[in-house]
Amino acid sequence: MQLECTAILFDLDGVLIDSTTNITRHWRQWAQRHGLDLAEIMRVAHGRITIETMRLVAPHLPVEEEARHFAAVEVADTEGVITIAGAPALLASLPAAAWAIVTSGSRDVATARLQSRGLPIPKIMVTADDVIHGKPDPEPYLVAAKRLGVPANQCVVIEDSPAGIAAARAAGMRSVAVASTHADHELEAATAIARQLDDIQVDTARDGRLTIQIAPSC
Repeated sequence: MQLECTAILFDLDGVLIDSTTNITRHWRQWAQRHGLDLAEIMRVAHGRITIETMRLVAPHLPVEEEARHFAAVEVADTEGVITIAGAPALLASLPAAAWAIVTSGSRDVATARLQSRGLPIPKIMVTADDVIHGKPDPEPYLVAAKRLGVPANQCVVIEDSPAGIAAARAAGMRSVAVASTHADHELEAATAIARQLDDIQVDTARDGRLTIQIAPSC
């Protein structure tokens, strides 16, 4: 599979870094404090901003206050965050003006996690702080395209969650799903599926156009 575009929009967790251990620990602590079911939280949390997850699982709580406290804890604790294989080389191969990160986390949390792994902070990073509606709403990806100055149909999204794939599709963007956290049948709305980030290679033409090559599944 080969896709051509002007810009690539990356999700963060599950695509460039793996914060599963870290995130699960924080949600477990929060669930225990409020007597909630961790499994139910994790079922809906992936790809969603924290406050929306809290609204779904605990609408009786003061979620604005809870989300602020949760983010502060996440910023202070990056233990267990790891770099996904292929991320440093892939980002290094891209022109600085041709990519962005679009994450459901806060800006402080995203920055702390990227810095903890020595990964670059992009010029454009759209976080939960920048939008009203998080994924699966298209707003985060549309905001990123606007800030990059690139038409939505010239952006390709690299995602790992059904919510993120749905957001990309609703924004009129093509997407490559990395099958790191979900089964193929949950990602079938994507334009293409890569088994892992290492299977994605990007070449830049002289005119700045990007060619994304996805290795065939075995």
